[in-house]
Amino acid sequence: MGKERRLLTLVICLVLGGGLIAAVLGATREAGPRAGVAGGRPVPSDYVDIRDVPRVPAAAPAPGAEGSPGSVVVECGRNEQRHYNEDNLVVSPGLLGGAHHTHAYVGNLSTNAMSTDASLDAAATSCTGGDRSTYYWPVLRRPDRPGTHPHEGSAGHGNAGEILPEASVLVEFRGNPVSKVVAMPRFLRAMTGDAVAFTADSEADVRARWGCSGSPDRATTRYPRCPAGERVTRTLVFPSCWNGLDTIGATHRSHLRFPAANGVCPKDTFPVPELRVSLAYEVPPGLDVALDSFPEQRHSPKTDHAMFVNVMTERRMAAVVDCLNTGRDCRT
Repeated sequence: MGKERRLLTLVICLVLGGGLIAAVLGATREAGPRAGVAGGRPVPSDYVDIRDVPRVPAAAPAPGAEGSPGSVVVECGRNEQRHYNEDNLVVSPGLLGGAHHTHAYVGNLSTNAMSTDASLDAAATSCTGGDRSTYYWPVLRRPDRPGTHPHEGSAGHGNAGEILPEASVLVEFRGNPVSKVVAMPRFLRAMTGDAVAFTADSEADVRARWGCSGSPDRATTRYPRCPAGERVTRTLVFPSCWNGLDTIGATHRSHLRFPAANGVCPKDTFPVPELRVSLAYEVPPGLDVALDSFPEQRHSPKTDHAMFVNVMTERRMAAVVDCLNTGRDCRT
């Protein structure tokens, strides 16, 4: 009897041990290829001295005779109103706190998860000229300082520290180098970048580029270490080839696609104004900044992303299109 009891105990231990190992391995797989690294904080390889980043030639091809070489800058401030929340109207509408990290906004001052086309159209805006569009992105933090303001501790999921305010925000629309652009429809939703790039199978949707204000010819997908006196920059370029049908796609990407390197849009899409959001920050030399992210994304700089909802009136959008197509540089 004692021998049988010992054998049964051994079998139970083996079964429980195997289950525990399987659970640990499963959790590791779900958390991604670098699970457990540095307690979820960025690691040294996420940072790079900007002087070690190779210079790159201008990415945009020169405009052709049929192109739309103009530009339009929309003055929207730099979030002086401290408009933050943990929502994502484009990806998870109706779900409060659905982003699991904090977004910063310019433009429409009412934007949250519960916004509707009608509420956006009726809201106030930080943009001059009355553009009620909403432009937003994840905040950048300095983890060495505890947050003391609203939204500096409300995101959770490892997103902690003082939010770094934007020193400048540039909202700009550009044309297409090989074609005239057509108007965006009202309430078009758009996104750029990949919020889950750290655990994704590829980096095909990584779009944001980081840099330093003194080195505009150097760009990286890592956090840059800039010389004293220079600002850390983030540049987020949106897709600009619309399918002509939908204001939001099933995957939030299918209705808007990026042009090829030569500017040509994919088949059955039309060029619309290309939105660029350029952000700059005052970061002390040597400070390790961290981007807000989903917990399993480990604050990777590759997960940088941004969203946009077009709430321009048809008349204002027509003026943007005319400026781009006629090759003028305009500012609201």
